[in-house]
Amino acid sequence: MRNPLYNLFLGLGGVFGLIAGFMAYLITLNEWIHHYPIKKNPRMMALEMALIAFIFFFLLSLVGGYLITKIV
Repeated sequence: MRNPLYNLFLGLGGVFGLIAGFMAYLITLNEWIHHYPIKKNPRMMALEMALIAFIFFFLLSLVGGYLITKIV
């Protein structure tokens, strides 16, 4: 039987993952755009960092939700 908190943590992980990914993209793009003459390279690297940040925060939310539901 699924705990209703799983859906809450899935939603929170998605929302906070998107926010973290967007902010990571903006921060890394702003930093790396000054170091490369071609604009394509920093955009691709910033997109990779955004994906990594999204995955990290999404998984962090899922693990935290799992641990909390085991305690409750």
